[in-house]
Amino acid sequence: METSNVIGALAALAQETRLAVYRLLVEHAPEGLPAGQIAERLGIPPPSLSFHLKELSRAGLIASRQEGRFVWYRADLDAMTGLVGYLTENCCRSSAVCTPACAPTKASRAVAVAMPAPRRRKSA
Repeated sequence: METSNVIGALAALAQETRLAVYRLLVEHAPEGLPAGQIAERLGIPPPSLSFHLKELSRAGLIASRQEGRFVWYRADLDAMTGLVGYLTENCCRSSAVCTPACAPTKASRAVAVAMPAPRRRKSA
């Protein structure tokens, strides 16, 4: 993975809503979810969701497909693997001793990530 692609992917994920969307899509890999379900599950207004999906797509982290009237989005797992690989490829390179934690094959512990609070519409 090229450095410019890594920077773009990390920049896209460095925003709370986009990170929540991406994590939801990873959870539902490889099929993904239709945009309406993403919006509903995370409480994101459709126009805002469109913006965030565009940014994740531009970063190469997600892909979309048209299925009838619905657009489905899925996490690009190869891109995710490439990003993690890029971040860990030089682990222990300058050290005489390397621990197994340096080459993770799966998450060794859960990471707490704050999910955006669902937005509620104001009643008239």
